[in-house]
Amino acid sequence: MNTMLDLIIEGGAVIDGTGAPRRQADVGIAGDRIVRLGDLTNVPARERFDARGRVVAPGFIDVHTHDDRLLLDAPAGPHPKLSQGVTTVVTGNCGISLAPLQAVATPPAPLDLLGTDAWRFGSFGDYLDELEQTGPAVNAACLVGHSTLRVRRMDRLDRAATAHEERLMALDLAIALEAGAIGMSTGLYYPPAKAASTDEVIAVGAPLTSARGVITMHIRDEGDAIDSALREALLIGRALGIDTVLSHHKLVGKANHGRSVETLAMIEEASRNQSVCLDCYPYNASSTMLLPGRVAQSDDVRVTWSKADPSAAGRSLFALARERGVAPEELAQTLQPAGAIYFAMSEDDVSRILQHPLTMVGSDGLAHDVSPHPRLWGTFPRVLGHYVRERRILALEQAVHKMTGLSAARFGLAGRGVLAESAHADVVVFDEATVSGTASFENPTAVSTGILAVFVNGKLACRNGRTVDVHAGRVLRHGRSE
Repeated sequence: MNTMLDLIIEGGAVIDGTGAPRRQADVGIAGDRIVRLGDLTNVPARERFDARGRVVAPGFIDVHTHDDRLLLDAPAGPHPKLSQGVTTVVTGNCGISLAPLQAVATPPAPLDLLGTDAWRFGSFGDYLDELEQTGPAVNAACLVGHSTLRVRRMDRLDRAATAHEERLMALDLAIALEAGAIGMSTGLYYPPAKAASTDEVIAVGAPLTSARGVITMHIRDEGDAIDSALREALLIGRALGIDTVLSHHKLVGKANHGRSVETLAMIEEASRNQSVCLDCYPYNASSTMLLPGRVAQSDDVRVTWSKADPSAAGRSLFALARERGVAPEELAQTLQPAGAIYFAMSEDDVSRILQHPLTMVGSDGLAHDVSPHPRLWGTFPRVLGHYVRERRILALEQAVHKMTGLSAARFGLAGRGVLAESAHADVVVFDEATVSGTASFENPTAVSTGILAVFVNGKLACRNGRTVDVHAGRVLRHGRSE
């Protein structure tokens, strides 16, 4: 006798996240789990979802986000992650996490990319507990930021940590890992951590080894000195003996265009002796705090926000500088604190990196920018529409794997990222003929098309871009079954 299921997604082409070819199958869900795949025509269900002519895939996993605060304060309208098929996010990247840090004043940039008024968590466990109590829109796996630990424990950031400060930060990390953090991130490129030594990162990260945590690294340089920065990151990963993720791998500045051939070869060689992988976003422009030193290497710079001059948001820094009769670098200084988009990457490098077998997909979106980079809203549909359907540089099954199964395996997210019996019921249904990341630099918050339904832990969370359930997600604590 067939047991009544809660939901059957029927008639779709299942791409299961493993990289295997698609197959026709129904997906049967009971509670928060997938319990059956195959022909479920005669199986009773409380609800059936018609997916005929559509693709049914695991919910996308955004491995590189700054959604720490967005998880606490879901928007009233369309959700930037649910609307593009994302069901799980990895937060706390680039050395920046919302916890553990209590701060009355605004913390130094780039920590302020998470906003200015939510720095109230004295422990990482307090942050995860509040997430669980409020119920996030998507599943959340959270990293501890090395820069956040430095701000918490050091009176000055323009020097390497003392042995005592290293011990304090390592203790903070150990406590966070015990509470459920999945690992630590670094942002050695940024001012709060620029003075940190390689030995400091290894000392602070020591608890990761026994906890089998992961380290994600915004390396020290992504331009002229990228070779030495990669060597440092790989050394840190080897010293700790843990999984290492190279964040948003890219080459900036015209002089470095094409060098992804070399950097990918270096990473591939290292992968033979240590666990290393990388993520990227599918755009040839980056976004972070507005840095005068980045202006000259960019073809254009677009201001995403400015506290000193809010009217600059969404404008070209170069155009504004011409209007005001000043040098772009000078204007960048007067707009501080501020954020920006930098057009300084080669599309050939982006494509080459995206195609590499070690590469996962992450948005690196900044949810609190006034005029954000379109990657916040459009990353995953853009991969499917632009790089799979239009340019054909990836097979659909390969692209889905990079956004689901590969990501879950690398970050240790058991039961996520695949469509299989007993897996968590995180599912996206999309139209491969129309799916597209419609967000643009001119209209960065446009909702993607072709994402028809998103189920998070078995609950319908989004339908045709409209949020249905904003509390279907869970906190994915390290070392604990969910």
